[in-house]
Amino acid sequence: MEIGIDSFASAMYGSKELSSVDAMEQLLDRIVFADQAGLDVFGIGEHHKREFLDSATAVILAAAASRTKRIRLTSAVTVLSAADPVRIYQSFATLDLISKGRAEMVVGRGSSIEAYPLFGFNLNDYDALFREKLDLLLNIRDNEFVTWSGRFRPALENLPVYPRSLQEKLPVWLGVGGTPESFARAGTLGLPLMVAIIGGETHRFRPLIDLYREAGQRAGFKPQQLKVGLHSPGYVAATNEQAVTDYYPGYAELWTKLGRERGWPPVTKTQFDTLIAPKGVLVVGGPEQVAEKLLRHSEALGGIDRFTFQMDNAGLTHQQLIQAIELIGTRVMPLLSK
Repeated sequence: MEIGIDSFASAMYGSKELSSVDAMEQLLDRIVFADQAGLDVFGIGEHHKREFLDSATAVILAAAASRTKRIRLTSAVTVLSAADPVRIYQSFATLDLISKGRAEMVVGRGSSIEAYPLFGFNLNDYDALFREKLDLLLNIRDNEFVTWSGRFRPALENLPVYPRSLQEKLPVWLGVGGTPESFARAGTLGLPLMVAIIGGETHRFRPLIDLYREAGQRAGFKPQQLKVGLHSPGYVAATNEQAVTDYYPGYAELWTKLGRERGWPPVTKTQFDTLIAPKGVLVVGGPEQVAEKLLRHSEALGGIDRFTFQMDNAGLTHQQLIQAIELIGTRVMPLLSK
């Protein structure tokens, strides 16, 4: 199981709002530290809001690539529906060259919708945009010269797209939430699957992951080609008690704020305790508890190939995040390898 971190480049973590310059510097320092600590992957999301600095994902990853040696660098996720697949491929192929073959991308439709009006797209075309642009992106990835036509952008007639990635086939994961059609689509295309689970109990996603694997096998892909990754909020501290003490206040504040925007009730400590319980989605605790929960998640889902922690939206300081990364690398990953 590969282990990594996903960040939304938040400028709002810690006890007070940071300057954008300081927040970006600390983020890059954490990616470098994750590389040194032996983590497998670091992902940067995409948002177009004041509290996040990740609107130009590939630029952040390229800066990190110049300072790291082995960690894989990915988006988490690229909002492909509101982007030009040609430019997305060019950006990540360039990242692949800078990183000497460590680039990946996770593409999705995006749970935040601010990118659609910003770039002139209609939300009524939410799924149609994604289907068409994914088709073009994969066409570009697999062919130097591209002939393609669609509804939402001008056609390409035997045109080359440069630069080409260092990796023969730049890894493209499909980021999904809870829509059965998205799981089946990933399987039919033989794409690795990154499942974002942010609430409830992890095992409830098993039927959807089974649907992915069944669709992939029907399409002729081997089981080892059908990778499953899991993205969830989480945090590791020296003890279970310390992890809860550090994590809960910021988590409750964030999700209560989101609830006001989206019509959810405020977060309670009882709800939080359910989420950090053995079957709950939050991977929060000491190293032993976290390792046990990751193995439990993997078993519940029929095996997972990658897990990424989302940690920097819960009011944690840079130092707390650094300490969590160190514990993941020195304690959690060795426990998993046993």
